[in-house]
Amino acid sequence: MSYAKTAIFRSLGMIGLSVCLLSQPLTAEEEDRLKPLLLIAFEQDSPDVGWYVQNDNVMGGQSEGGFSIQASELVFSGNTNTNGGGFSSIRSQPFELDLANYDGIRLTLKADGRRYTWSLQTDARWRGRKINYWADFDTVPGEVNVIDVPFERFLPQFRGFKLDGPKLDRSKIRAFALYQYDKTDGPFKLRLIRVEAYVKGH
Repeated sequence: MSYAKTAIFRSLGMIGLSVCLLSQPLTAEEEDRLKPLLLIAFEQDSPDVGWYVQNDNVMGGQSEGGFSIQASELVFSGNTNTNGGGFSSIRSQPFELDLANYDGIRLTLKADGRRYTWSLQTDARWRGRKINYWADFDTVPGEVNVIDVPFERFLPQFRGFKLDGPKLDRSKIRAFALYQYDKTDGPFKLRLIRVEAYVKGH
């Protein structure tokens, strides 16, 4: 057999080996890592992050907002007024969460068609003050929305002003927040069903 034919057969053998390896079933540990990780839900015995309200009245604004838990959903609602800060938010108590093996946040919700913002907080600071990482997402009214927000979309900001850095460290997630801050006056309502961390393709 010529060298060229031998090389081809070796290549085909490697391809066959690769296919064989790829077709091997995942271990239980690998399957668990690929499944979405439940972070927040509102059923009995679900994780509780201790939500609290913060509206723009802390900076002299006139927006109103709050939340209640009804039928295994968190209902975030109120009225935004852009004559002032123009936002309403709910925020979690501090915690420690390592999401380094995940690609983003998955939100399952029902809303009103307005744009909302999901926020992450880490240990990162700017001029000695804690910063947040924001990602906006649009909603479709009248139906359940399952929205994937990749971590690369979360941008650092301080009090609404975008910063150049630092980059999000997904291994040191310390708090969540949900904002209505689309710079529009009027009522809003979002029903949050669950929050998960996801791996691409799953």
